[in-house]
Amino acid sequence: MRFNPLFAVTSLAITGVIANPLTINVDTTTLFNKDLSADNHYGAPIPPWAPNHKPGWYYGTSNLCQDLLCLNEIICSILNLLPLNYLHCPAQPLHNPSSTGDGYTQTFSGLTGAIEADDYLTYGLVDTVAECKAMCNSVSGCVFVNTYHDVNGKVGGSTQLTCALFSMCHSSSDANNDGGQTQSDGSINYIVDSDGWCKNNKVD
Repeated sequence: MRFNPLFAVTSLAITGVIANPLTINVDTTTLFNKDLSADNHYGAPIPPWAPNHKPGWYYGTSNLCQDLLCLNEIICSILNLLPLNYLHCPAQPLHNPSSTGDGYTQTFSGLTGAIEADDYLTYGLVDTVAECKAMCNSVSGCVFVNTYHDVNGKVGGSTQLTCALFSMCHSSSDANNDGGQTQSDGSINYIVDSDGWCKNNKVD
């Protein structure tokens, strides 16, 4: 995905001058080729259990930037200028999570089904569970993360985790997405290594 950071910063600056001081009108479709607002599920309007879904973003260090919006340092510096109802990057440094006391309690692990629920917020790709939790901490209203491998016919498989974010906590009883979607190569996707994590203050 081609992106001009100078154009983006200039556009934000001009918009900020024209707009009311208390309101910033931003067209992220112009800046990033997608709507990154909360109303559009932060770039992933179709949930991962529905046909034709695509991740809205990638937070990690692999070279996936041609196909996805990579939340690297430049992109994050721009996103963090936007109002709170747009996608923001985690405050903590990438790949430097706390090893203990991260504020989450695991509700299930190792399932072959992923969460399918109406309180879906957004989803993207990450390299680690810690990165998914960091994304949840940066998305308004997020209290639950579901990480899993969506095995979808890619050559050699994919090392990235799907990171789906929700506004309510969930148990294994909601893990009804077991794949079953036909891919472009004729294969059928399936779910493995599905883990759920709820913020501590939201656990019943």
